[in-house]
Amino acid sequence: MIIANSFASKFISTTAIALCLIASMSSAEAGRARGAQQNAAGGTTAAGGAVHQGPNGGGSARGAAVVTDGQGNGAAASGGAVQGPNGGRAGRASGTTVNADGTVNHRGGFAAQGQNGSAQSQGGFTRNADGTVSGGRNSTATNANTGNTANGSTTYDSTNGVKHTTTCTDASGATIACPSR
Repeated sequence: MIIANSFASKFISTTAIALCLIASMSSAEAGRARGAQQNAAGGTTAAGGAVHQGPNGGGSARGAAVVTDGQGNGAAASGGAVQGPNGGRAGRASGTTVNADGTVNHRGGFAAQGQNGSAQSQGGFTRNADGTVSGGRNSTATNANTGNTANGSTTYDSTNGVKHTTTCTDASGATIACPSR
């Protein structure tokens, strides 16, 4: 099972590593790798990844892995990062586990930052063996020019349905009306 605290640290670490790979490559460097093999648990382990550097300094890195145990259990994870030639950057990561009893856990998130602001979101869901589902997502976006921030939270469970809240603040942290489209 993937837990939120370990996911957050893995996400940050994966994104940082990917951005370092991008920054350290010359424009002539790019690569891909993938492979699969049977594992000791009686299942399969497979992984792949790619790194690319653009001619103007931007680049990207991505990777994914899957493991099964031959008993109906499996896990998958993927992540990626991009960096633009003008300093904008973004990264995403997700992980899913599926168990033979029908339970599923998924967590995912992204973060992006550029000259006009930043955004991040993290969330996931759980499906229990009885078919009930629950999950949620928290998102934040900040305007670099004004300092205004929007914080959104969405939750869902099979009993109560969807609930969503959004709160907006100015640069000093005071609550303000959220902009409409």
